[in-house]
Amino acid sequence: MAVNAKKIAVYVLVVFALYVIITDPPKAADYVQIAFQGISDAANAVGDFFTWLADGAK
Repeated sequence: MAVNAKKIAVYVLVVFALYVIITDPPKAADYVQIAFQGISDAANAVGDFFTWLADGAK
């Protein structure tokens, strides 16, 4: 049952993404930019955390 729910959720997300891309490309580009900014911020936070650990967690 959980596998079917996961497949349905992925299908819905793909359909939504295609809908947004087709109906409003500039808005889709903004979503991609927001996603990459979030990934970049998360990577920076992980790097800061490991730097803090390497410095002795002070």
